[in-house]
Amino acid sequence: MATATQIALDLVDAGEYSVPYLSQSSAQAASEILNENHEKHDIIFTDFGLHNHIAHHVLTVYGLGAKPDTIRKHYEHNASYQRPPRPRDDSIADQLQDPTFFLQELGKRTTNYPNYLELFIKEIREKGYERVCHEYLFAGDSRANVMFARLCSGTLHPFIHLGFGIEFRQPAIVAEALGQTAIHPTWLDSFFFDADEAAKKDARPSRSMVAILDSMNDDEALKDAPRWTDKNNMRDGVIARAQATMVEYASQWRVGTEDLDAAAAELINAASYFTMTAQKPPKQVKFDFYFMHSVTSSIFLPLFMKQDWISVENKAKILEYKGRTDLCQYASRRSPNLLMSEIEDYIPRRVDASDWTSIVERAIAVDDDGHASKLVRALARGQQICGPFEERHEFRIKKHMWLKMGNMAIDSVEDDGKRWVRSAGFIEAWERYVSPKFEHELALTQHQLP
Repeated sequence: MATATQIALDLVDAGEYSVPYLSQSSAQAASEILNENHEKHDIIFTDFGLHNHIAHHVLTVYGLGAKPDTIRKHYEHNASYQRPPRPRDDSIADQLQDPTFFLQELGKRTTNYPNYLELFIKEIREKGYERVCHEYLFAGDSRANVMFARLCSGTLHPFIHLGFGIEFRQPAIVAEALGQTAIHPTWLDSFFFDADEAAKKDARPSRSMVAILDSMNDDEALKDAPRWTDKNNMRDGVIARAQATMVEYASQWRVGTEDLDAAAAELINAASYFTMTAQKPPKQVKFDFYFMHSVTSSIFLPLFMKQDWISVENKAKILEYKGRTDLCQYASRRSPNLLMSEIEDYIPRRVDASDWTSIVERAIAVDDDGHASKLVRALARGQQICGPFEERHEFRIKKHMWLKMGNMAIDSVEDDGKRWVRSAGFIEAWERYVSPKFEHELALTQHQLP
């Protein structure tokens, strides 16, 4: 049984998107690996704060049908560069139940992770993860508000980690997610809180995500806010140089409590749209590393909407903050042009590209830290979620485009060169990619000629 310290996957809880042939042997192997990761590794593996993705990767490939040997192979590769857990400081951990002390330590240093983890393990053991999430994320007090804002920091990693914990009903992974949330810094707080206030004062109707993206793409001053030399393009560029402008755009995305499922689907569609169309022809197809997280995190939005322990007001807040994070992320990469023709005209590299089966199998095999398989899984789930809403004009990704994007995703990570472009709106980001993007299309066309 899954507990606050023990991970135990159950075939009954197979996740938001899984293949029908999951095996008990894979569930057992994944559980053993996740427990080992929980006990032997820190949540980050550098002082800079790079995240441990093992839980994300293992749960994703497990859900996609990976066999035990494949799951273990991926784990061994990614465990090789993790660092051991930091020692817990009981003099700090024992005081974190005090809200004032909790806030005092919040985001102060990454070495606090084991202290916060211990707190959340104890809290979840006593109250259950649903009540703990409510108290620390959704209660509406000062502690919950700043924790909620941090869910979207760190390129959405706390949001993703929490999503996996809830998706697979694993209290220990929820505890990890909350501990990870608590060690992230504060610089997004004022952006979110200012956007909340601006939204309350704005009497105009909410705009669609794609309409806001279009306006941002036309805003040359906003494009100039992030610079190639910034250490962190969102913090040092958009937030430092154009926060007021970004707040104005972000506050235009507002979600009411009456149509949550449609808003969740719209966010999935919009994230997929700006991630997959931010290309630089004639360069080879590659996807922005930061944008990709907007897609891989979006898979959890319908999941959050189904939780009866989250109020409709907090569900709307999740959707607002996720959308505003995506908009800020788009701006931070210099608001690249979004080219629908890159999807519409795409010719897959493989002849077995007519369904998701081969794409999923190839994604499972990718030797990385899980980003490729997460992207494929999120796109496949996106097709299911967005289908009922695709006749709406704000849903630019429709029907056959999802499978094309799945092929684009797996083709791109199997192609030569670095797997992900970083900051797609900058010319400098594309300089390393020298292969003409139509080379494989020409070769495939010639191969198919009679």
